Amino acid sequence: MKRSTFIMLLVMTVVLSGAAGFGGTYLAGIFAGPPPAYYDEAELSGQDGAFDYDAGEIRAYVDAYLDSVSKEGTSQAEVSFLGKLDEPATRKQLTIPEIAKFASASVVEIYTESVVNSGRMRQFITEGAGSGVIISADGYIVTNNHVVEGSRKITVRLNNGSDYEAVLVGRDSKTDIAVLKISATGLRPAVYGDSDGIVVGELAVAIGNPLGKLGGSVTEGVISALSRSIEIDGNMMTLLQTSAAVNPGNSGGGLFNCYGELIGVVNAKSSGSDIEGIGFAIPVNLARSIADALINNGFVPGRIDFGAVLIDVPDQMTAMMYRVQMPGVYVYQADTGSQLKSGDRIVSINGNDIKSVADVNELLTKCKVGETLTITISRGGNAMTVEHTLKQEKL
Repeated sequence: MKRSTFIMLLVMTVVLSGAAGFGGTYLAGIFAGPPPAYYDEAELSGQDGAFDYDAGEIRAYVDAYLDSVSKEGTSQAEVSFLGKLDEPATRKQLTIPEIAKFASASVVEIYTESVVNSGRMRQFITEGAGSGVIISADGYIVTNNHVVEGSRKITVRLNNGSDYEAVLVGRDSKTDIAVLKISATGLRPAVYGDSDGIVVGELAVAIGNPLGKLGGSVTEGVISALSRSIEIDGNMMTLLQTSAAVNPGNSGGGLFNCYGELIGVVNAKSSGSDIEGIGFAIPVNLARSIADALINNGFVPGRIDFGAVLIDVPDQMTAMMYRVQMPGVYVYQADTGSQLKSGDRIVSINGNDIKSVADVNELLTKCKVGETLTITISRGGNAMTVEHTLKQEKL
């Protein structure tokens, strides 16, 4: 029997067997699942010598069929059955080189350009770099909000060296997640793992673009802790802790388990001259749900937009730098129509004293979109009270 004939028979078996067909179930068991390393070599080559087929070629035929039915329509039962081809049969732990080979194609480099205002009404361009993880074959990429926030241009470089200009789909400052979209197809999306099933001590492999110059770098370690409460940019976050080396530029990259599955989106490193081996990642279950919301809506429904940019002025020296009278929380920029003005010092909100931006963010976790706050401010040395309504956060 010719190989091409055999492959076509396999595809026809999938089509004809339906949801309950033995042949389809058998195929799903052998050929399903993203990582080829999940299966023994004998399962991926002809076993009786009559033919020497290639599993990737067979999946290509099946993928072509799935693409055709998505356009022409098929019964829900067939769709449900055929969808099982994407479920892994038997998971097999991979070596670190195998994880790197499989997962690296899903990790991208991100380069940004931003306009920064300086003194004397001058502007200049700053460049930044980070990492991202492909989450769909048609070009959706998850990264950190802080990697792309304020960028006027975002460039994504794939593992093969190809560059694409990216569009910001949506971002969420609270969870530090953002989603980009590039005009590309046939990409290799990461395979989602389950961050709720992680245990302390298991293997963790970080892949990213450290220092913004070393794209595709692979570092290994373990999961050091599961639920670390860390304050980042005024937001309290619950993160995975890992000993895998993380450096500036790794932000937005992937943290993978021993099966090559994505279990976290890297977003922080503890800094200091005596600190090494402490990195953090957003659990993938949270990152995935936020990314889905951003793709579907462009924002996370129910997420509050305070309507003003606040800055911490923690000491007198910082106050002198900002040319304000005393430490505190100040309004750097307020939305048009807001009663808050640039330079206002936030004294209290709804009777709660405000000492830091973290205090404001903590209070907002108890509020809802549309709620009106009573804010006491100091403006030009004079105390006054304003009413401030919370809006839905959007891009």
